Amino acid sequence: MKTAKEMNLIGCRRCTRVSPPGTEICPRCGGKINSRDPRSLQKVMAWWVLGVACYIPANLYTMLETKTLVSSSSSTIIGGAVEIAQYGSWGVAIIILLASAVIPIGKFIIILGLVIGVKRGPQISDDLRQKLYEVVEYIGRWSMIDVFVVAVLSSLVQLQTLVNISPGRASIFFALSVIFTMISAQSFDSRLIWDTGRKPAQDGTDEARDASSNAAPVTTAPGTAKESTA
Repeated sequence: MKTAKEMNLIGCRRCTRVSPPGTEICPRCGGKINSRDPRSLQKVMAWWVLGVACYIPANLYTMLETKTLVSSSSSTIIGGAVEIAQYGSWGVAIIILLASAVIPIGKFIIILGLVIGVKRGPQISDDLRQKLYEVVEYIGRWSMIDVFVVAVLSSLVQLQTLVNISPGRASIFFALSVIFTMISAQSFDSRLIWDTGRKPAQDGTDEARDASSNAAPVTTAPGTAKESTA
């Protein structure tokens, strides 16, 4: 299977329509067309670093603060999930852990792996790398579940002096981490996956091998070859 680049065509990243070289604006969607983004990996890593930098304080600072007449309590993301599990709501606790720990860390690892695969060569197939990229790009928005839960609780549970629930500083850092990670995934030019997966022939060895395999075999008449004796 040939890529658009190998067929001297340029594919639009927005609508996937192919156009001849020299086309700057896609005739279908009106998006800007370029063969490859030369700064794609730099953009990906810049947003990736910001996402990781915000994810660390998001797990250290308080996510939810609860104040009552007699006491006040605060909990982090993981601590809140553990408390929910202790009350018997294992399903909610698992969803929060998946959205706040498993999915974000998985996205960080996959995005970094895609960049390393482009720079140093792939260790897995192109199809699998493309699927991993599509999964990261799709599930990125679902990592906002923690922020949604905090926003809903803060808006619903406001009983003035009796009970007051408010978001902590971690909610801001977590939202920024999710946003930066989504931008990082969208900045990745997935066409680079298929470029690095195809290794060109080196020093003409592959061409020579193909030529020798397609060449007609040489036959010799019986008795013409002489055996050398010591």
